[in-house]
Amino acid sequence: MAVRSLYLEPARPAGEVEWPALEARDVFKIYRSGPAETVALRGLDLKVERGEAVALLGRSGSGKSTFLSLAAGLDEPSAGEVRCFGRPLVRLSERELADHRARQVALVFQSDNLWPALSAEENVAIALRLAGVPDARERARTALGEFGLAGRGAQSAGSLSGGERQRVAIAGAFARSAPLVLADEPTGELDEHNEATVVAALLRLREEGDATVVVVTHSERVAAAMDRAIRLEDGRVAA
Repeated sequence: MAVRSLYLEPARPAGEVEWPALEARDVFKIYRSGPAETVALRGLDLKVERGEAVALLGRSGSGKSTFLSLAAGLDEPSAGEVRCFGRPLVRLSERELADHRARQVALVFQSDNLWPALSAEENVAIALRLAGVPDARERARTALGEFGLAGRGAQSAGSLSGGERQRVAIAGAFARSAPLVLADEPTGELDEHNEATVVAALLRLREEGDATVVVVTHSERVAAAMDRAIRLEDGRVAA
């Protein structure tokens, strides 16, 4: 089911190691509302290597979700640089950013991942079409089956349980072979059993789809299941 991406990485000199999947270099993010300023990120430096599964921990307001938004190309840093597979996102055109979001990144949120009136299969197929993947309906059906949802494809997303909705979103990432998966509190509204099921599904993306997985979480159980955890504090990596 692998899909060749049209997103080209910068050329590397012969013998140079691969670029990290994700890198923040002295990143600041400041939100302004009239005269008031909120500093969400304060010189953030971090690196996530290809194929890693990493948890981002920290109190509310520590900058975790802000960083995910920058990594997805949904927002720009006030200063510094976020790189995805070696490409500085701030230097991409709007068209290149749209391609980045459609082909390179899969986003899994705590809720509102899906269009509730559409079926599970339609939700996955739409994401595949946006990424330019052929045979979208067939691939969507196959991916849902891979994550234990073969009998839920025709069911409206709004009628699924929280754990099932998260697995539909993860199945979409799997179907389009997204190389970077960014999950923002994907188990925040789930019980312990469904939390374990969703975490196992996320790790499958790394193990079978060669994806890099970054999960924002408050759960120490989720963090313990990842390869490593990075704790943010006041907009930077905690010492």
